[in-house]
This record gives sequence, structure tokens and C-alpha cells, in this order.
Amino acid sequence: MKSKRHLKIMKYIQQEEISTQQELAARLREDGIAVTQATVSRDIKELGLIKVPTKDKGYKYALPPEREHSDLQGRMERMFKDSVVDFDHSENLIVINTLPGTANGVASLIDNADWEGVLSTLAGDDTILIIVKPKEMVEEILEKLHQLTI
Repeated sequence: MKSKRHLKIMKYIQQEEISTQQELAARLREDGIAVTQATVSRDIKELGLIKVPTKDKGYKYALPPEREHSDLQGRMERMFKDSVVDFDHSENLIVINTLPGTANGVASLIDNADWEGVLSTLAGDDTILIIVKPKEMVEEILEKLHQLTI
């Protein structure tokens, strides 16, 4: 649940201007995630969020530049170990099966990893489709996925 909540928080602060812990908690609750102010405060600390200026002279939460990419591998490893059940491929398509409700989070991490050869991901509730181009990159991507699960 924590990984899912962290992914939601990162998505919110990248797509919206969230200025306070209360706004962040309210946004999580809108998506059906029950949180307390203390939980949100811990999440902010664990994610290393910072406040950056906005155009209207206010402030909003953001990921620190050095953490955006450096911690992605660690988040991917944790999420894969917690959520991925199996994966297989055919031609240039890779299918990943996850626990229910976690496919979007895993797919988002794959998208943010910006792996060469990943043309696109498509996520349902518990299944992710990765489209690979060129087809010759499939084995390399499968190896990366395997490394995340061990």
C-alpha cells in the first residue's frame, strides 16, 4: 500500500500544484486512500519532497532533481518484488502479470525508466503490455525485468 501511495503522491506533484500536506492528504482521500496528516508527513520525508516556487509567488511540492532518477532503480526493485507475479513475451510484446491494482504503478515506473526499445506500455488492473521496437531489444528488456525480480 505504501508503494502505491508513494507513486500516487509523485504523480500528483508532477501533474498538479500541491502546496500543503492537507491538500496532498485530501487528494489521496479523493482517490480512496485513507491517510492521516502524520502519514503524509512521513511520506513527504521518505520521498525527499521539496518546496519550489510557483508562478503566482507561492510554493508547491516537487521531487528533488537529484532523486528523480537516482532512486528510480530502488523504487523499481521494491515495486517489482512486491507486485510482479510473472512475465512472458511473444515477438515484440512483453506481458507482465501483477497483483491486482498494482499494474499502473509498475507501468509508470517502466515509463519513467526511459528504457531504450520500450515504445509504450499499457496497463490494466493486474496486467501490463510492453510494446518493444525494434524486436531485437526484447531479450535485453526481459533481462532488465528479470534483474528487478531477483
